[in-house]
Amino acid sequence: MDRYARWNALLELLAESGRVSVEDAAARLDVSQATIRRDFDQLAQQQMITRTRGGAVANGVSYDLPLRYKSAKHSAEKQRIGEAAAGLVTPGTVVGLNGGTTVTEVARALAVRPDLNAGGDGSQLTVVTNALNIANELLVRSRMKIVVAGGVVRPQSFEVVGPLGGALLKEVTLDIVLLGVDAVDVELGAASHHEGEAAMNSLMVARAKRVVVIADSSKLGGHAFARICPITKIETLVTDSGAPDDVVARFREAGVHVVRA
Repeated sequence: MDRYARWNALLELLAESGRVSVEDAAARLDVSQATIRRDFDQLAQQQMITRTRGGAVANGVSYDLPLRYKSAKHSAEKQRIGEAAAGLVTPGTVVGLNGGTTVTEVARALAVRPDLNAGGDGSQLTVVTNALNIANELLVRSRMKIVVAGGVVRPQSFEVVGPLGGALLKEVTLDIVLLGVDAVDVELGAASHHEGEAAMNSLMVARAKRVVVIADSSKLGGHAFARICPITKIETLVTDSGAPDDVVARFREAGVHVVRA
């Protein structure tokens, strides 16, 4: 297990219990106590946990782990979801993408589709995004038209937030938005841990003709701090094959088309 995977696991342990000891963490992750102490120290330096004598405690009730540490989590599922979501995009359309690891896989799948990269005949794709890493993925790997919203960059997600980007989004129309979320629930809708990202994503939803939520099965039925949109705004949910049948059934009963990749 590499360092970032350990950090993910440690933060999940803290999210579950609120407190964990060095001894317990070492036993559960099957690494040395010295390794856990170093991990705790480094996480505390980044203000993601609070160090205690012999262990650590959680800083809050939920974690918005920096994007660079999330890439290994549910990676196979996210690749399949990305390919399935990219398959919903047709040439010549305007697509909205926000940030996150699953949307990164969508961007990679879009970039390698030759039918979306042709120019001059109206088939070129236009992508509107508020995520710098998504723009970079597409710029270096495709010939699509990329429109990036301005504003303040959140280093945790590489997403741009604030009124500057919002002003741009209010002036565009999207054929489809492919939206990565932190949680999606039939009753609570789609949500994000960060209110600034939720506000930008909500604007994308308002400007889109079709709304597709992209979420692996671990995010279904969950909740997060700031709502993006109610379930009635969501046309399609793309998730993985691990999504429980009863959960999928509830989304379908709410009128959402569910794709299990």
